[in-house]
Amino acid sequence: MQNKGLIRLFAILFGIVSIYQLSFTFVINKVEGEAEDFAVNKITSDEDNYVAKREAEEASYLDSIGNQTVYNIGVASFTYNEAKEKELNKGLDLKGGINVILQISVKDILKGLANNSKDPVFNKALDEASEASKNSQDTYIDLFFEKFTEVSAGSTKLASPDIFANKALSNDINFQMTDEEARPVIRRKVDESITSAFEVLRKRIDKFGVTQPNIQRLGNSGRILVELPGAKDIDRVKGLLQSTAQLEFWETFKADQVLPYLVTADEILKGIVDTDKTVAEPEQEETEIDSLLSDIATDSLDVAQSNPLLSLMVQPGFQGSPVVATFALKDTAEVNGYLKMPQVQAARPTELQTAKLVWGKPAKDSEVIELYALKSNREGIPPLSGSVITDASQSYDLGNRPSVSMQMDGKGARIWEELTGKAFREQGNIAIVLDNIVYSAPGVSSGPISGGNSEISGDFTLNEAIDLANVLRAGKLPASADIISSAVVGPSLGHEAISSGMMSFIIAMIIVLIWMIFYYGKAGIFSDIALSFNILLIFGVLAGLGAVLTLPGIAGIVLTIGMAVDANVIIYERIKEEVLKGKGKKQAIDDGFKNALSSILDANITTGLTALILLVFGTGPIQGFATTLLIGIVTSLFTAIFVTRLLIEWYTEKKGKSLDFYTGATKNLFKNVNIDFLSKRKVAYIVSGIALVVSLGSLFSLGLNQGVDFVGGRSYQVRFEHPVNPSEIDSELDAVFGSTEVKTFGGANQIKVTTKYKVDEEATEVDQEIQQKLYDALQKYLPEGTTYEQFLGGSEDAKIGILQSIKVGPTIADDIKKNAVWAILGSLAIVFMYILLRFSRWQFSLGAVAAVFHDVIIVLGIFSLTYKFMPFNMEIDQAFIAAILTVIGYSLNDTVIIFDRIREVISEKGWSAGDNVNSALNSTLGRTLNTSMTTLVVMITIFIFGGESLRGFMFAMIIGIGVGTYSSLFIATPVMYDTLKKSITDGKKKEN
Repeated sequence: MQNKGLIRLFAILFGIVSIYQLSFTFVINKVEGEAEDFAVNKITSDEDNYVAKREAEEASYLDSIGNQTVYNIGVASFTYNEAKEKELNKGLDLKGGINVILQISVKDILKGLANNSKDPVFNKALDEASEASKNSQDTYIDLFFEKFTEVSAGSTKLASPDIFANKALSNDINFQMTDEEARPVIRRKVDESITSAFEVLRKRIDKFGVTQPNIQRLGNSGRILVELPGAKDIDRVKGLLQSTAQLEFWETFKADQVLPYLVTADEILKGIVDTDKTVAEPEQEETEIDSLLSDIATDSLDVAQSNPLLSLMVQPGFQGSPVVATFALKDTAEVNGYLKMPQVQAARPTELQTAKLVWGKPAKDSEVIELYALKSNREGIPPLSGSVITDASQSYDLGNRPSVSMQMDGKGARIWEELTGKAFREQGNIAIVLDNIVYSAPGVSSGPISGGNSEISGDFTLNEAIDLANVLRAGKLPASADIISSAVVGPSLGHEAISSGMMSFIIAMIIVLIWMIFYYGKAGIFSDIALSFNILLIFGVLAGLGAVLTLPGIAGIVLTIGMAVDANVIIYERIKEEVLKGKGKKQAIDDGFKNALSSILDANITTGLTALILLVFGTGPIQGFATTLLIGIVTSLFTAIFVTRLLIEWYTEKKGKSLDFYTGATKNLFKNVNIDFLSKRKVAYIVSGIALVVSLGSLFSLGLNQGVDFVGGRSYQVRFEHPVNPSEIDSELDAVFGSTEVKTFGGANQIKVTTKYKVDEEATEVDQEIQQKLYDALQKYLPEGTTYEQFLGGSEDAKIGILQSIKVGPTIADDIKKNAVWAILGSLAIVFMYILLRFSRWQFSLGAVAAVFHDVIIVLGIFSLTYKFMPFNMEIDQAFIAAILTVIGYSLNDTVIIFDRIREVISEKGWSAGDNVNSALNSTLGRTLNTSMTTLVVMITIFIFGGESLRGFMFAMIIGIGVGTYSSLFIATPVMYDTLKKSITDGKKKEN
């Protein structure tokens, strides 16, 4: 081997850099362990809510040492904050946290660009595009252009002055433009708005306080991925992400100006909602008005069931108050429905024609909410908006309660002074409205307010005030942002995942190390050293690149162990063959490494191609799996080809010792094997044909257990103190949600609940509603006194309640399914082309793809046949697709190595009626079975010890590896041979 000194230097430097990168993780773990001990010593378990208090103390401790030096390596020192940025990132499944995909409303952006146009063609096209987007993979803007063309039929242009050729876009669009000319401009403007939304969200997240957040745009779909590892207050995160921060200042009506209208509305509703009731006498109506205007309590009003609207009122507003009335929180939807009825709207008096009826911000733990009436106009434009805010900060009001102070620019300060001056003269109120919710409506008692200073007060918690100040500083979103997909992992589940993942990793590693020594003796020791070095490099590269380690990522590293072993096995088997040819040890080692290189490269490139497909089409943990697999392929090649050889040559040349590549037990293993594989191909075709027919039949008749990733819905992993009966819970939850699926997930005290209840609704309020209903329905199975907050499982000590939740909207579920299909087809196409280029015959490509198709169908068929009775989760989700693609990679790996040997043998000896093909297959049998058995042992280890979330994934891999080994011998090669038979002559040497 040439340049040994350079390779040795590179390996040493690579190892030192990897240790350096990983050292930050060890330091941070030590410091955070000290913080945890500090919190435990300070807060005893006897205190109320001790878990939350400990978390707060731990966070405070780490915050206090943020700028203190915690790591000194002589030439450089690092503070806690600096070291934290360099530690190995852990994914949500190892650390807990939240992963969401936000859909920025392109419809809202288009409305804004069109200046909220009232044009009927424009609005009809928007509505039809919204409806079409539910069942289409096209982007919303493409659908809008398509529907606009259909609806307008050439009568209206996008560049109409009433639509996009408005004053705001006058520099970009003029009314002379055709639709073809206007579309790219509109696309650019929409893209700019989405970019603006991305920047606003990034600023908000940067201020949130979690370490190593991840935010990225997903193509041109208007979707933004946000990952916040370690985030525990999930509702707070969702509020922060979805708040558009649309701040407005409005003048308000007084209660006595609006209450008579509510009474009139109530009378109208009697004839619509409650037609069987007797309409009250006019005198009674007058009495009610007098009662309302006199601020008499609700219990004195005899409105009962005969008054649809007034009976919902908890208390009317008193005279002169900006609060029109108070209602129960649970009745807001019903009240909204009444007030939006056309008959009720038509009854508005002149002064209330354009009024906006808006709810206030309910107090914490309150069951009532206030209704306000804002003095709006036909355009719905407030006198002052949040665009004038230049700064915002969390402060405290006169009652020492958390509030938000704001500073306006010069223009805003002038308008604010005029607005507050008018409110002072008229004894009116100014409502401060954020995202259509009235936070406060203060009066002005000391004259006009100059200087542009204002304050938002309300029943804030400290975190709410901090978050509100952050979103106001970051600016408003240009459009609403809906959470169309989310995955929430509790910290306790993350700790368990780390424990089970590392357990499986260590056990698998030990088994492989022992096996290599057992099979190859001293040469196996050198492989083990290279393998251990390989693991160090993988973790070092992950830390250096800032990549995220996930549970599937750990599985990818373990799979890398199998691949690294495979490379060493190929090399050692080739060295043994060279020795059998009578070559000296030095020459045998040189030729063994040289002859094995082609097979190793081909095998790793095909696996790498499937990993690239995973990286492109996968999300979250699947990308973590692909990342570690790609890194592992590169480091495995380096350690197997160079490091192992350096060690062997050092031992044989420098030390002058003899090295055998076997032990007494394995010396003659597979030595005299002579199986006629091709003669058995017809039997194999029949067996495989039957298996394919059964698999396809099951797929068409029984189908697959598709997870929420592919069909949409919400799923919750819930743990109880004692074993529960899933069938009993299923029937109880069916009564609540209409249709649910409840299965045991892991232990008998753990279930997975899946429901499509309100699957089309993305609002956070719906998530909270479902969680509350789930808590209410399952409360009897929980320990007595378990609160709703404890059930949500937000602490690291949580042993019961919701450990993990997933929400996937139906639109993105369709996209995920589409991407999964493209991922599989794409990987097959790419590998077909690669094999065609490497082997120059389409028959080789056909054989490889036939084997892969065979393997995928059988794995799917086994899942279809067994998912109903297997004791572990067998849902078809993104992780399963990762498993299928890995099976494709492994099957191709095996097939390519066999094809490579066939090509080598045939180029030397010719076809000889298939005898030489059999010879090639027999010569690779030791490597095939050795690698397959080693990899299977690794996979079975992860299956047993790797945790419940990986069992379905690993089961697919185990089946795939077993079937893949079979197909490379009995499907790929026979198909290749049979399709080539017409072009070959017995005994005649053919050029490859």
